[in-house]
Amino acid sequence: MVEQLRPVERRVRRGLESGLSPDEVALRFQRSPEWVRRVAEWSELPRPEGRDAPTSPLRPVERCVLRWRDSGAGHADIGARLHRGSDFVAQVERLARYKLAR
Repeated sequence: MVEQLRPVERRVRRGLESGLSPDEVALRFQRSPEWVRRVAEWSELPRPEGRDAPTSPLRPVERCVLRWRDSGAGHADIGARLHRGSDFVAQVERLARYKLAR
């Protein structure tokens, strides 16, 4: 179960397990004690297996750009959706296609 925890969850749990109070852990994270309790409680909930494992070498924005480009959207249209310029979208597309070709 420990390998599935996110870094912040591991650090919060490690602090609590070492004997620190939720107030002390909260101070170290500059958060509230309630936040610490929630993180500790949620970190004990079961997660689906393999959810955090990347199944694609592409970042989410790269997957979106390729999907939109494959459906016929232009660089300018996609850029408007992402609040970016068409040059940025073209660069993301080139990088994504390069990653997939490797």
